[in-house]
Amino acid sequence: MTIGLAHAELIAVLTAVTGNDPRVMTVRSGEALPSGPFELGHRTLQSGLREWIREQTAHPVGYLEQLYTFADRDRNNEILGGRTISISYLGLVREQAAPGAGLPGWHGWYEYLPWEDHRKGRPAILDDIAARLAPWVADDAARAYGRRRRADFDFGLNGATWNEDLVLQRYELLYEAGLVVEARCDQSHAFGRPMFADHRRILATGMARLRAKIKYRPVVFELMPETFTLLQLQRAVEALAGLTLHKQNFRRLIEQQDLVEESGGTESETGGRPAKLFRFRRAVLEERELAGTKLPLSRN
Repeated sequence: MTIGLAHAELIAVLTAVTGNDPRVMTVRSGEALPSGPFELGHRTLQSGLREWIREQTAHPVGYLEQLYTFADRDRNNEILGGRTISISYLGLVREQAAPGAGLPGWHGWYEYLPWEDHRKGRPAILDDIAARLAPWVADDAARAYGRRRRADFDFGLNGATWNEDLVLQRYELLYEAGLVVEARCDQSHAFGRPMFADHRRILATGMARLRAKIKYRPVVFELMPETFTLLQLQRAVEALAGLTLHKQNFRRLIEQQDLVEESGGTESETGGRPAKLFRFRRAVLEERELAGTKLPLSRN
């Protein structure tokens, strides 16, 4: 819908966890997120977005929550003399084939933001990022100290602790430093796979929201099959957080919160003895907040 010179766009960050890989539904062969204009015929923002998702991907969508509204004058401004208002949503789904008309496909989160995956330790790309940020830090003597502190804090450099929730801050810093294609930098000097307009920024926002939310609300079960082992549940949380969790502490946390119950079935895992299958106690704990919960990180 265009009101004067403002164009309202609806955008979806549809997330799934498949094979221990956090994935996002894309269109245009991985270049964009499902999106479309908010039109007069749409009853609500969410119903309009669901129509675009259905048309472009044909993928079913259950859980959907509003994420953020972007209206920066200097970002994704494709209307001469105007601006685009991007209204984004986070959707949690279980991956299925998507035969829609928008060249849909699933792609891993870390294809677009590779510095975010620390499950196998500190990724080597952070050394490259630190080296490329150094000239940007030194470029403005008056702000060099603040820039250095910001880079260290966001990326866990020079002894600073890595904070998995700062996904958006890290992307925004790379954008400001001209180290992503979306900031019109040289492709050969950029990090991660680019996306159309501000869609990678919106993906980073969705990742940050979900990483924070799994600590206090049981939304991870929206991504799980009907029954699962505790190891499968842990791997899903690790995939989203980009971190390795302490096995015993994770299981103790799940048991203390009384989030799951045994289904009565078992499943063999990696050739070992059969593991018990569990299911989420949805009727008892729906929308229950896990106040103050911290992820049990491995010390290895």
